[in-house]
Amino acid sequence: MPTSEQVNTALDTVLVPGIKRSLVKMNLVKDVAVTDGKIDITLANSALNAETQEWLKNRVNKVVLGIDGAKAVNLNFADAKPKELNKVKNVIAIMSGKGGVGKSLVSSLTAIALCRQGYEVGILDADITGPSIPKMFGVSGPPGMSESGMLPVPSHSGIEVMSINLLLQTEDDAIIWRGPLIGQTITQFWEETLWGNLDYLIVDLPPGTSDAPLTLMQQLPVSGIVIVFTPQDLTAMVVRKAVKMARQMKKPILGIVENMSYLYIPETNKKMEIFGKSHAGEMSEFAGAPLLGQFPIDPGLATLCDEGNIERYDSEAYTAFTQNLNSALAKK
Repeated sequence: MPTSEQVNTALDTVLVPGIKRSLVKMNLVKDVAVTDGKIDITLANSALNAETQEWLKNRVNKVVLGIDGAKAVNLNFADAKPKELNKVKNVIAIMSGKGGVGKSLVSSLTAIALCRQGYEVGILDADITGPSIPKMFGVSGPPGMSESGMLPVPSHSGIEVMSINLLLQTEDDAIIWRGPLIGQTITQFWEETLWGNLDYLIVDLPPGTSDAPLTLMQQLPVSGIVIVFTPQDLTAMVVRKAVKMARQMKKPILGIVENMSYLYIPETNKKMEIFGKSHAGEMSEFAGAPLLGQFPIDPGLATLCDEGNIERYDSEAYTAFTQNLNSALAKK
């Protein structure tokens, strides 16, 4: 006769349409009961529209009836909200004191580094007025949704992405909102997106230290912060503000990243500091956190981002960043 374990194993092969992750990994299986070969299954209907529910019902019936001894399947859907189902182990916020320093780039590269190691990873693009994550990953909307919630859009490698740009009619539509509405939207992305079971959720924070990042740090269980900056003296000053905000919010700083640190000239084998002398050591000491990486100005990386192929990126600097990130997370 079938066992509950066998049924759950079978359900783990059923992928939610448009997500590339199974019913089990999305935490949609609420109950499985087996009696004399009859199998009763209850799935959560969170973010699943009627068409998706019907498809899943047919697929589950086919898969479960394939188990030796299975005689009948009774599948029901129960109401559930995403926040009741989501199990996110770690929330890492990527922060900068000002815009234009490559925060979204570092958010993306952090997610990719973790995904390559086999972790289940998502990205919440909380930079509502300047969303760029979907463009870099080459994903587009609209995401699947119902009255109970939304489904993230998977990247080529399976990283789950939620961004305001996925909900816009065209990606260049302007978001002209006041702070409270932005904060409310960020909270909705956290509570109303079905993330399922994730090892890491990377949050691309809005720049600065105003109400939007403040709301996020208060609402989300942030387990660590990575601060991004560039070499200019002005940026170094603003980074100090971000560090102080993190401390006031009692959020641990995992490390810092210096972006656009230099331009490598292969013909001369030299590094040109376009934006001035590095402040990496100084900032690491002030933050009391390790330097995770120094990313150069890389035309090849810029091209991959423009093409939506950032997941193909690799370099010596990125390898070093991945190693340092792993070390920082191991100590957390």
